[in-house]
Amino acid sequence: MGTTDVEAVWRIESARIVAALTRFTGDFGLAEDAAQEAVAEALTSWPRASPANPAGWLMATARRRAIDTIRRRAALHDRYALLAADAQAAEREADPEGIDDDVLALMFVSCHPVLSREARVALTLRVVGGLSSEEIARAFLVPVPTVQARITRAKKTIAAARVPFELPPPGERRERLGGVLSVLYVIFAEGSTATSGDRLLRPDVAYEAIRLTRTLAALQPDEPEAHGLLALCELTAARFPARTAPDGTPVLLEDQDRRLWDSAAIHRGLAALAKAAKRGLGPYALQAAIAAVHASAPSVEATDWDRIVLLYEALARVAPSPLVDLNRAVAVAMAEGPAQALTIVDDLVAAGRLPGSHLVPTVRGELLTRLGRLPEARAELESAARLCTNERERAVLLRKAAAIGAGTPEVG
Repeated sequence: MGTTDVEAVWRIESARIVAALTRFTGDFGLAEDAAQEAVAEALTSWPRASPANPAGWLMATARRRAIDTIRRRAALHDRYALLAADAQAAEREADPEGIDDDVLALMFVSCHPVLSREARVALTLRVVGGLSSEEIARAFLVPVPTVQARITRAKKTIAAARVPFELPPPGERRERLGGVLSVLYVIFAEGSTATSGDRLLRPDVAYEAIRLTRTLAALQPDEPEAHGLLALCELTAARFPARTAPDGTPVLLEDQDRRLWDSAAIHRGLAALAKAAKRGLGPYALQAAIAAVHASAPSVEATDWDRIVLLYEALARVAPSPLVDLNRAVAVAMAEGPAQALTIVDDLVAAGRLPGSHLVPTVRGELLTRLGRLPEARAELESAARLCTNERERAVLLRKAAAIGAGTPEVG
C-alpha cells in the first residue's frame, strides 16, 4: 500500500476511528492526536507490509498511542490500568454497536457553539472528514499554520469548556443540529462557488460536504432539514459538469449544456427532497425545491420562474436575509421584468444590506443592462469586479462591462 491507499482508508474511516477513540479515552484532543500519529506510522509501515485489515490496524495503533500518552502522564496510572483492562471491550471494529452514535456525537462536538464558525469548519473537516491541514488550507485559501492554529485552539476550547463526548439531550439536539447543518452548508457553499482564488468551483470540498451531509442524514433519518440540505447539495452539484468550460471559464446558466448535468445526482436530490417534504419545507429544503425547479427545466426560458418567486417568498418568511431578497429579485426579473426587480435591489441598497459584497452591484448591473441604462450598468459591473475576490467571476464581470462599452452588452 502506498500513500494514496493510506489517505483513502483514512478519509473513509477517520470519523469512526476518532469517535471510537474519544469514547475509549474520554479525551477528544488526545483521540485526534493519537489517530494522526497512527496515520503517520501507516505512511511509513504500509508500503513495506500491507495490513489485512487497514481500518483495524489504524484503530489498534491509535489506541496504543493513546495509552502510551496516558501512561506518560505520571498521575494517571490508575486510569491507564482501567483503560488497559477495558481495551478488548472497547474494540470498536470488533464490536460496531453504537459506532453510528459515536460518529454523530463527533459531529456535534466538532460543531459545538463554544467554537467560532471558522474553528467549527476546520475541526469538522479534520476530525469528521479526515482532511489534512494542508487540504483544508488549500480549500479555503488560508495558510497551513492558520488552519493548524484554529484546530489546536478548537481542541483546547473544547477541553476547557469540558464539552462531553456524547449526543446532546433530545431537547437540545434539534437546536444544536442547526449548527451542524450550518457548518456543512458553509463547506458546501465554498466548494460550489469559491469566495476567492483562481477557480470558480472546488468540487473536492463540495463533495466532502455532501459525503458528511449524507452521513448526517443517515444517522438522523427523522430530521427533515438534514435531508433538505442533502437535497440542496446534490441538486446544486448536479450542475457542476456544465458550470465551467474545460479551461475553467465560468459558463452562465443560459449557456450551459444541460445534457452534462448529472442525472444521478438530480435523482438523489429529488429523493432526499421528498423525504424532507414529509413534514413541511424548512429553509434548506426550500432552497432545494428551488434547485429542483431548475433541474427539471429544459432551458432558462422554460423555467417556472413564478414558482421560484413563490419559493423565495416562502424562504424569506422562514429564514429572512438580504441574500434571499437579492435572489428573489433575480427570479422576479425573469418572471415579471427587470423594473420590478430593480425596486427590490434598490431597497437593499438604501437599507445598506450586503455592504461590501459584489453580488448587489452584479445583479443591479444586469437589471440596468436589460433596462437599457447602459452607462449605469457598466459602472455597477465595474464596481462588482473591484469587490469580487474570485478571479474567474471577476473576469466574467469585466467582460460584461467591456461588452457594454463596445455596444454589445452580454446579459445573464
